[in-house]
Amino acid sequence: MESYEVEINGKTFQGKRSCLIIGQYQIHAAKSVPIVKGGEQTKMEEGEFYAIETFGSTGKGYVREDLECSHYMKDFDVGRVPLRLPRAKQLLATIDKNFSTLAFCHRYLDRLGETKYLMALKNLCDTGIVQPCPPICDIKGSYVAQFEHTVLLRPTCKEVLSRGNDY
Repeated sequence: MESYEVEINGKTFQGKRSCLIIGQYQIHAAKSVPIVKGGEQTKMEEGEFYAIETFGSTGKGYVREDLECSHYMKDFDVGRVPLRLPRAKQLLATIDKNFSTLAFCHRYLDRLGETKYLMALKNLCDTGIVQPCPPICDIKGSYVAQFEHTVLLRPTCKEVLSRGNDY
């Protein structure tokens, strides 16, 4: 990724791989494929699927979660948590029915007719049922992009399942 450039509004930027991605392993399986060398010694095995997720930046290449959060995701591993607010229970039912553990944003809730849900959403976040997913940023004025491919390990090859004409 280091050798790539991107042109945005007539200006050319050098692309860099981003390090220090936080919280990206929460919704994936037990094995992970880190973007930077670490101490992980887990072996990939035949028949396994992997989501290979990379982040590129036109900044310094060290991204962090920042800014006001607009996207959320229900925690896959959360058990039954008692909720006292009736509005939080109602919002959780909407989330379960329409998104399950997929990410969603305020706009999606608005389209479903949800109104006055911010306190209920905060309650769901405070109880750990829903996780906030803040924007990923680098230095001011830079751009950050995320790419992902799904890979299946077959007996004789690695098959990229998500490859298409546009990616």
